[in-house]
Amino acid sequence: MKEKFLRTCLLLMAALALLTTTALADMGPKPELRVRVENAPEEPYYLDLVAEGDFEEGRSNLTDEDRAELDEGLLQSLLDAVPEGYHACLAQGTGAPMWGKLSGQDGLHVFRYVGVPDTYRILIVTKGGESWLSDPMTRPVLQSSVSVDWADKTVSTPPVWLAYALQFLATFLPTLVIEGAVLLLFGLSSKKNWRVFLLVNLVTQVGVFCSLGLTALREGVGLGYYLLFLLVEVVVVAVETLLYRRLLTGASRGRATAYGFTANLCSAAATWLLAYPVWNALSALC
Repeated sequence: MKEKFLRTCLLLMAALALLTTTALADMGPKPELRVRVENAPEEPYYLDLVAEGDFEEGRSNLTDEDRAELDEGLLQSLLDAVPEGYHACLAQGTGAPMWGKLSGQDGLHVFRYVGVPDTYRILIVTKGGESWLSDPMTRPVLQSSVSVDWADKTVSTPPVWLAYALQFLATFLPTLVIEGAVLLLFGLSSKKNWRVFLLVNLVTQVGVFCSLGLTALREGVGLGYYLLFLLVEVVVVAVETLLYRRLLTGASRGRATAYGFTANLCSAAATWLLAYPVWNALSALC
């Protein structure tokens, strides 16, 4: 009976991964790609993202004012360097709006908004006629960065696994501290109960990471995230409270139930408040 109950709880936690949703159309953080050019050309150059698909007239991301400030000869050189079957996202356009500058600032080129492609190549063309095109790349998270070494003609990306690890720890460690303190306050700190506490939190936090953590990094922390947060926490509270009610020793089922509910309420409040600051900090690492 107990094994069947535990299997049911684990299946509920696995279902958390299916609760991920896309943020509503124009709410919450937007895609962003930061391209840093190291050892940049000494002469003027333009940098653009190119994506697969033919260019469609009338969808340019450059306004007439933007075009008036550009070097027409250099712009034409960039357009001539776009490979067949691709289009220049800023200079020609995208299906959805994208903001950015071909010239960048101090070697930094930032492309923002919903038109930033998931898969792209980086194209650089200099005033002297030299051009370079990167291999296809994919944004691993909503807001990410890459570095181009112009001297070596190479591209490097930050270790995204570090952001994923820190995202997990950013919820797991505060949860252990808060719910552990509540365990002490409820007088349930026996050796066996600590083992139960650690195991239960490890299992549930893996579920939380697979739903909320991945959603935060891939879609940002916006309205969609917080709606999902409420759904996930309802499942977590139910699962942990049921597990503690059955597995904690030295206390009545009523006290174990009260602990499960109180501890999760406290940790959920902290996670809610930390969600955006943590995501904002981790986005800078990606």
